[in-house]
Parts: sequence; C-alpha cells; structure tokens
Amino acid sequence: MPVGIRHREELTIVDLKIEVIVLPVSDVDRAKEFYKRVGFREDVDYAGAEGFRVVHFTPPGSAASIIIGDGVTDAAPG
Repeated sequence: MPVGIRHREELTIVDLKIEVIVLPVSDVDRAKEFYKRVGFREDVDYAGAEGFRVVHFTPPGSAASIIIGDGVTDAAPG
C-alpha cells in the first residue's frame, strides 16, 4: 500500500515493497533441502571466508526472496 510523505507542500507517493527477508536457521543444509522440496528456486549458494555462507531462494511466482545461511544475521534461529 502506498505511503504518503509530505515534502515542500507536495504529497509524494512511495510504493513500499518487501524484496528480501533474512531467516535465521540452525542448520543451513537442512533448511536448504526443505525450501527446495517445497518448490522455491535456489538463486545463490555462496560460501565465503570464516564460515560465512548465504543461500538465496525465491518462492514460485514471487517478487520477494528469502536468505538463509551462516553469518548473515545475529538473530537467533527459530
């Protein structure tokens, strides 16, 4: 839903969209298999230095995506 912002006596419409959601998981490989099984498209599986890993999925027909991995958030899994 558009949100109105007043700026210099004009109303500017800003179209807000969710594009990516980061989901903390305790087991990346297990979560990856789950999302693949339910039909999400795997876009990226990247492993970097010091155990960093990011896996990017897009649900069928969606403009929004999810990211799971190790080192992508400090939030607790679950």
